Amino acid sequence: FVLGASAPARAAPAKYTLDPEHTSVGFLVHHVGYAKVLGLFRKVAGTYRFDDATGALTELRIEIDAASVYTAHDERDEHLRGRDCLDAKRFPKLVYTATSARRTGERTYVVDGQLELLGQRRPVSLQATWNKSEPYPLRLAPLQRAVVMGVSARGSFRRSAFGMNYAVENGWVGDEIELI
Repeated sequence: FVLGASAPARAAPAKYTLDPEHTSVGFLVHHVGYAKVLGLFRKVAGTYRFDDATGALTELRIEIDAASVYTAHDERDEHLRGRDCLDAKRFPKLVYTATSARRTGERTYVVDGQLELLGQRRPVSLQATWNKSEPYPLRLAPLQRAVVMGVSARGSFRRSAFGMNYAVENGWVGDEIELI
């Protein structure tokens, strides 16, 4: 996950809202063993609280619009939206909520949370890096005078754990999904 978030400047823990124009959620998955396919979700929303002074991260919730999946291949995207994969009509959102975050270095964290996919919740941990926080340098509304935080995170999960078994057994589509 690459998060572009903003909140008013303050000394206590601040509530950040993901900026949809500066937020990307991507994934990689093996395709027939030849290469990994890169996909994105084009619609993402979320909030969290972060204390710059202590590095404490709380109340993280990210909602991903399942129908916004994009892999630069129209047929594949339609298939991913369908019942074999994301089943976007029945389950329109993927939701990640953090249950805890622990600092592992000056700017690194392990974020333990739950991913809700296809109506099931499973634990997923993310390795996160706090890139920087500072007042937004460009004079663009609505970010003007806001404190902006940049975060990069990666994790992985097995899609079969959520009941998404399409082409796992024959190896055409990988079971492990790498989150970016």
